[in-house]
Parts: sequence; C-alpha cells; structure tokens
Amino acid sequence: MTWKRKLGAAAAGAALAPLIVVALPAAVASAHGYISSPPSRQAMCAQGRVPNCGDIIYEPQSVEGPKGLRSCNGGEGRFEQLNDESKPWPATSVGKSVSFNWIITARHATTTWEYYIGGTRLAVFNDHGRQPGATVQHTVDMGSFTGRQKLLAIWNIADTANAFYACVDLQIGGGGPTTPPTTPPTTPPTTPPTTPPTTTTPPTGGTWAAGTAYQPGAEVTYNGATYKCLQAHTAIPGWEPSSTPALWQKL
Repeated sequence: MTWKRKLGAAAAGAALAPLIVVALPAAVASAHGYISSPPSRQAMCAQGRVPNCGDIIYEPQSVEGPKGLRSCNGGEGRFEQLNDESKPWPATSVGKSVSFNWIITARHATTTWEYYIGGTRLAVFNDHGRQPGATVQHTVDMGSFTGRQKLLAIWNIADTANAFYACVDLQIGGGGPTTPPTTPPTTPPTTPPTTPPTTTTPPTGGTWAAGTAYQPGAEVTYNGATYKCLQAHTAIPGWEPSSTPALWQKL
C-alpha cells in the first residue's frame, strides 16, 4: 500500500470515530444506596428477617430502575420479591415524624429524594445536582396517615434516567401488629434447628467476611485492624471496613 493510500485509510477511520462514540449506549448510574433505618424491605431481607428473598439479600443497595415508577423493586425482575405483599414484612412502629436513614455505597449527583404513601407524596428534598455524603437522613411528616402503611422512597439520580427505590413498612402511631396476620401453627416444631442461621452477627473479634449480616456494635478485624459496625448490613465484596466509613468505624 502506498503512503497516499495509507493516509486516506487513516483519514476515513478518523471520520468514523465520532459516529462510533455516538452509537454507544448511555451509562448506567454508578450510584447505589438503600434505607437502613427504619429498615426497608431490602434491608429486612439482607438481615435475614424475611425468608426467601432471592438475590436482594446480597445487594440491598441495587434496587435501580427508570425514574417515575411506583414499585418496590424499581421494575427489576430479579427483585420481584420486594413487591410480594404476602410475605411477612415486619412493620416498624414510628410516630408522626420519621427520620429515614440512607446508606450510600456509591455516591452520585442527585436531583431529588421523594417519599410516598400510596398516591400521596409526603415530602420531596431537592439536592440540585449535588453529590450526597456516605449517609443521608431525611425527616418526613406522616401527615394524616395512621396504622400500618407502606412507604415508598425514591432517590432520583441527576445525570441518568434512573432512580433507586426502597419500600419501608411502618406502623404509624405505634401499637397494633407489626407483622401481617398469619395462621399460627397447630403443632409445635418436632425438632429444634440443628444449625445456626448463616446471617448471624459474628462474635466480637471475628474476621470480616463477605456474605455475613452485621448488626450495629459488632466488632471485626480486617487487615490487622479492628472495626466497629455502625449500620446494619450484609457484607459484599467492595464493602470492606477500610473502604466504607459509613458502615464501619476503625477502633
């Protein structure tokens, strides 16, 4: 190939490059987060408090979907269990004003945070595109709602078409049952469980391990240092104590 033909080929390639870039799909939001208290449905699953939750027990922070939805699973099929009203979701007893605490595992610029019960938007908090901290708290007035209610919280990301979703079961005003009514067993269990649950808090001084549910106050060792758990969560790779100050305090 002559130098003129090589030059022509290079110019043609350069001309195509912008077209290739334009054709690339939009990036998915890198942000992740969920409500840890009062515990959201994904937090309940990650803590082992509700059975048969599926994949959400490993990644409670990943309930992401298009903006504008009103579902607990954000339209994500593999998290469909979060929409299942037949599950025994515990309801947290609260007063008329509730503080919702988010754990943000990947911070991302934010437009708004919204809180709904049914079709009523109770509150909206506008961050005007700012990046949130490692934890976020909003205090929301429950208005005229009382008794058992399902609240939907939405975290709208600023520079993508997606949002993060979390449903929280509440018993507003206190009192009353905290779990859906169930039929009691007619006979007691014949044999006690032979093995402890896999999502128990490890003893003080244990080594941090992915896949383990940690409760506030639990102490673990990681890379020779001791850390104290600050927020209830199930550990996954990437949430090591040294890299998640929202979850762990170095002692």
